[in-house]
Amino acid sequence: MTEPADVSEKQARKIAEEARQSEWRKPSFGKELFLGRLRLDLIDPWPAAEPRPDAEEFLAKLEAYLVAEVDGARIEREARIPDEVFHGLAALGAFGMKIDKEYGGLGLSNLHYCRALTLIGSASPAVGALLSAHQSIGVPQPLKKFGTPEQKKAFLPRLAAGEVSAFLLTEPDVGSDPARLGTVAEPVEGGYRLNGVKLWATNGTVATLLVVMARVPGKGITAFVVEGDAPGITVERRNEFLGLRGLENSVTRFHDVFVPAGNVIGGLGKGLKIALTTLNTGRLSLPAMCVGASKWSLAVAREWSAQRVQWGRPVAQHEAVAKKIAFIAATTYAMESTLDLCCLLADDDRNDIRIEAALIKLFASETAWLVADELIQIRGGRGYETAASQAARGERAAEAEQILRDLRINRIFEGSTEIMHLLIAREAVDAHLSVAGDIIDPEAGIGRKARAGARAGSFYAKWLPTLAVGRGQTPTGYAEFGPLARHMRYIERTSRKLARSTFYGMSRWQGGLEHKQAFLGRIVDIGAELFAMSAVCVRARTEREHRAAAQELADLFCRQARLRAEALFAALWENTDSLDGEATRRVLGGRYAFLEEGIVPRSTEGAWVSAWQPGAATVDDVRRRIPPFTAEE
Repeated sequence: MTEPADVSEKQARKIAEEARQSEWRKPSFGKELFLGRLRLDLIDPWPAAEPRPDAEEFLAKLEAYLVAEVDGARIEREARIPDEVFHGLAALGAFGMKIDKEYGGLGLSNLHYCRALTLIGSASPAVGALLSAHQSIGVPQPLKKFGTPEQKKAFLPRLAAGEVSAFLLTEPDVGSDPARLGTVAEPVEGGYRLNGVKLWATNGTVATLLVVMARVPGKGITAFVVEGDAPGITVERRNEFLGLRGLENSVTRFHDVFVPAGNVIGGLGKGLKIALTTLNTGRLSLPAMCVGASKWSLAVAREWSAQRVQWGRPVAQHEAVAKKIAFIAATTYAMESTLDLCCLLADDDRNDIRIEAALIKLFASETAWLVADELIQIRGGRGYETAASQAARGERAAEAEQILRDLRINRIFEGSTEIMHLLIAREAVDAHLSVAGDIIDPEAGIGRKARAGARAGSFYAKWLPTLAVGRGQTPTGYAEFGPLARHMRYIERTSRKLARSTFYGMSRWQGGLEHKQAFLGRIVDIGAELFAMSAVCVRARTEREHRAAAQELADLFCRQARLRAEALFAALWENTDSLDGEATRRVLGGRYAFLEEGIVPRSTEGAWVSAWQPGAATVDDVRRRIPPFTAEE
């Protein structure tokens, strides 16, 4: 087996730190929020969307096509997106939604792109995942930001016309720790020789163009555009999952694959930076499909709960069910508001949205899962039953159990919830580390520590007093928000409390704070609630057509979010984190193994992490090739 690079925890963190975007050249609402500053001027008034009649026309055609031609039930049943759907989407231009018009794409804004994905995901989450992976993290986005003119001309028109792309980073023993990447690209005459195995490549079985991350000896992790049909590439298997049954996801082997030097994206050693930068806006695609799932869940919950009668009343009139419906409605409004805000901020290009995009990915993936779970509970036994089984009995089918399965991956895709907590926390404490990092760095010498102490003293002397008082303490503060003013005052007060709590944590644990992942996770979750509250209040104030209803939903969401935030604050200091860590060590040491007795023994065949050997493939190629789409079709 070819072992991944042998790196220590310190080296892995160093590589990750070098890959992150370290400068803040544009303002960030999210960054300021974590610092205790409610920069409302960055989001209020609600950013205006650029009028795009062409985009609206595309969305109308897309919706008509999805209704008439995309059979989500068939895709679920056959675990396969039909060839004709690929062709239909290509004819509409759906494979080029984010590709600029000069290369044959539609050049949609982030807002219109996410609205398209919301539509597509509501028809078939598998089709939504196909197009999202193709454009948000596949070849189009990295080339748009980092590609050369020659690369764009060579590859983007093909992708806009309907060819599929995939992003290949993960390996059998490498997930969120790319420092251990085992795939190697060795320099040869005219280019590089690529060897390795990639796991969980979404679109990998159908892609004709790939973004591949590989280590170039002495240069670091590098991104390459690779032709999917290049000699030496074998798609060894198509993976199967809990949900998204139509997902074309592969294990792909590279054996002595030649990649021309001109296919390097962004320069040698820039691969991780490219991946992270791409994800700043690429992460918006998953929340878009979470919004679609939540809207669908709300519609089913409303119609079902009004008709289903138990104990002499529709179930919606029972408080236990009513609370679930209220949660779904308020959460859907908040999810959509926060996503739209992120898209608009990304489109005006005046803001740094790396924190905001990460927050909406975290917030939407977690809350959409809760929404789907509540829908199943509202539907009772029918929620657990498949749609096909319901239809066979003559009842209206609702794919609640499928929605739950399909949504589950979003808490893992493009950064698991745990990784997102750490990523956002790192950005949230960036201001502190930039002035005081050397104080807690064990390798910093006395001179560096002294200079850091001086910087920190100056920074905190100015910053800490700002956390004592603010507009949120004024009874008439934010009066322009009318009935939502009290929530705005809460957001302002609580953002300062959040900043103080972060500072207390740093003071208490210093360099050990990075290992207090539960504490950091709660800090981030509070920030996510405050960000969503800000979005709904500003949006509701701007709404014209449904202003009263929007204010009701915003008020409801804020009331629910405040309760969650206060619980998280309490858990910052009163928790079982240390006990949990000790208990886990005992579990791993076998102390509680007696609890595993009394069941049929599990199979011990196979390794938990599969090994791979370098060399040519020893299994058949299982790639699927979609017949080329022609305009005549």
